[in-house]
Amino acid sequence: MDQIICPKCQHKDATKSGIIAGRQRYRCKSCGYHFTVAKIGREVNTYYVVKALQLYLEGVSYREIERLLGVSHVSVMNWVKKYAVQAPRQTQARPTSQLLTLSELQAYFQQPENLAGGGTVVTEAGDKFLLMRWEGPSGKKS
Repeated sequence: MDQIICPKCQHKDATKSGIIAGRQRYRCKSCGYHFTVAKIGREVNTYYVVKALQLYLEGVSYREIERLLGVSHVSVMNWVKKYAVQAPRQTQARPTSQLLTLSELQAYFQQPENLAGGGTVVTEAGDKFLLMRWEGPSGKKS
């Protein structure tokens, strides 16, 4: 069993002292402080946090990030707030995104019409690649 450490005095001698909101409560024998242990939640791989923030900075919406990476849009909002990421400036151009395999990505770039203009970003997304392309308000690729 893991030893419970008092968050106030760091003493290692605590006893159970009831249950509060479904969580075990403890009382430190040294200082008398009552506390509960931190809730153990599902840890998210930092790869997904970084990738979600990159997509957010590229102008991809929270819900679209959720669909692409499989992480909750609420988690993405919390990461944006936690790391104080500044919202990208709003432009008329909107990104469209596709999730492609390596062979599909190669085929995409072999078509000359996909090479015209600018506004294309490719990033790794697990075992696939995320291709984002910006289109202006008239539908022209920017």
